[in-house]
Amino acid sequence: MTKRLAVPKTYKLYIGGKFPRTESGRTYEVVSPKGEFLANAALASRKDGRDAVEAALAAAKPWSGATAYNRGQVLYRVAEVLEGRRAQFVDEIVQQTGASVSAANAEVDEAIDRWVWYAGWCDKYAQVTGGANPVAGPYFDISVPEPTGVVGIVAPQDSALVGLVSAVAPALVAGNTVVVIASQQFPLSAISLAEVLATSDVPGGVVNVLTGSPAEIAPWIASHPDVAALDLVGAGGIDWVSLQIAAAETLTRVLPPEQGPDAATPSLQRITAFTEIKTVWHPKSMA
Repeated sequence: MTKRLAVPKTYKLYIGGKFPRTESGRTYEVVSPKGEFLANAALASRKDGRDAVEAALAAAKPWSGATAYNRGQVLYRVAEVLEGRRAQFVDEIVQQTGASVSAANAEVDEAIDRWVWYAGWCDKYAQVTGGANPVAGPYFDISVPEPTGVVGIVAPQDSALVGLVSAVAPALVAGNTVVVIASQQFPLSAISLAEVLATSDVPGGVVNVLTGSPAEIAPWIASHPDVAALDLVGAGGIDWVSLQIAAAETLTRVLPPEQGPDAATPSLQRITAFTEIKTVWHPKSMA
């Protein structure tokens, strides 16, 4: 019997709903905790970052224009597809992190549960964070949350999957689009998650995934004029103060880094961090 050759997976970027190679042609080796070679991952460049922001900006209007119910159904579909591919994610987490199979299963479970949790908020958060305001006059005064726009994210670097999900999902709830820099050490689950997004009714450009060095890519994302918000949850290991200064040049709002096991814990505040409040006045009928 002829022995067949294995077909190794090539991990690319995810930009605009497609899986391009990095324009620089650079890759880096992903290894196990024992130093064993696992795969090559794309080392994203400044140009890749610009392309990702352009894709996110193009997708912003149709995604934010979708009904809240529709966005919730799309996010729930992500959870469904992720559940169907859980064995792949468990295997990747075990290989990348050295975690036990039971621990990897628990991480995948948590990631799926967080997608479902945020999906449920899509058609509810506006009722909680907005509403009618009391005014002295014959007017209705209503506050409504709206998406900020393109959100740049440095994902938690010490997590293969759940940290990434915890940073990306809340930004999508209100209708923002995302450019996320995945964990440099554990990038395989990020591109596999991109494959889930690509087959889960998520429009191309809504989520764009870059792999490589956050220290190299993040400054270009932070200073980009079309990036409206910056989530530095996983940027504690790099010069994040410089990123904050760069973001200030274009009045980009910034969430500072979070550390430890509670980083990016699911909360309504992670949704509202990427919203703007629009207030509308309307005269009451004088009839």
